[in-house]
Amino acid sequence: MKRIAWITDSTCGLSAEYIAEKNIYVLPLNVIVDRISYREDIDLTKDEFYEKLKIYGEGAKTSQPAFGDFMDLYNRLKTEYDCAFAIHASSALTGTYQSSIEASKQTGFPVEVIDSKIGSYALGKMVSNGIELLEGGASYEAIAAELKTYPEKAEMYLLPECLNQLKRSGRVTTKQMIFASLLNIFLILAFDEGKVMVHEKIRTKKKAEKKLFDIIQAAIETNQVDEVCIMHAGVLERAESWKTSLEKLHSRIKFKIETLVPVAGVHTGHGTMAVSWLRN
Repeated sequence: MKRIAWITDSTCGLSAEYIAEKNIYVLPLNVIVDRISYREDIDLTKDEFYEKLKIYGEGAKTSQPAFGDFMDLYNRLKTEYDCAFAIHASSALTGTYQSSIEASKQTGFPVEVIDSKIGSYALGKMVSNGIELLEGGASYEAIAAELKTYPEKAEMYLLPECLNQLKRSGRVTTKQMIFASLLNIFLILAFDEGKVMVHEKIRTKKKAEKKLFDIIQAAIETNQVDEVCIMHAGVLERAESWKTSLEKLHSRIKFKIETLVPVAGVHTGHGTMAVSWLRN
């Protein structure tokens, strides 16, 4: 039986407990706040990051793991494993996917590298589903085939609290931010082929939240999901309120709460809410 390693990056959103239990190898991305670089989930927690982001949002940015980190990890793993699966954040947003492929080639360690075309909960779900398949006795080839179907089944929608951080990170212009503020417009963002795009522009926050609830309902009504993740950028109470409301509307669906991964929060800002799932 093949010895198979599981590799991902810190945008996966998986808990430290699960990562340790399943022996998953996680390459941390970096978040730079107040000109100090932190390794995501290692040098500071998600909650600590969002407290800093509230104060030092100007100039906050992210960077991918050094290529040498991939080389070191793959050289070590090839002495312990026969092969590996690596599932990474969208290649349109970070170079971790390409680094993983290149490190596999240079070290001679056979790795099936998957571009999740997304991040956070949906990425973590791809990893956990793959591990379940392996534990259930599926072959390496069968798992690889299944994993490759996941990126097209992943959905994630984000509702930033305001456009300040999107402006700071260069995602919107000052003119766009002023225009949106004057008209009380909120943006719903979504992943499209790995890129974060404006899905809808909606007047008032209440209507924007209702729109997200409607998107969830449409997915549920077409039997596409049985688990939905509610994510928050430092506003746990709001996420708990959403969870309570959604559970009343959809009693058969499992709703869970996670903190939005910092590399996403750098661009969308403190107070962002998001929902995500992996379609059946």
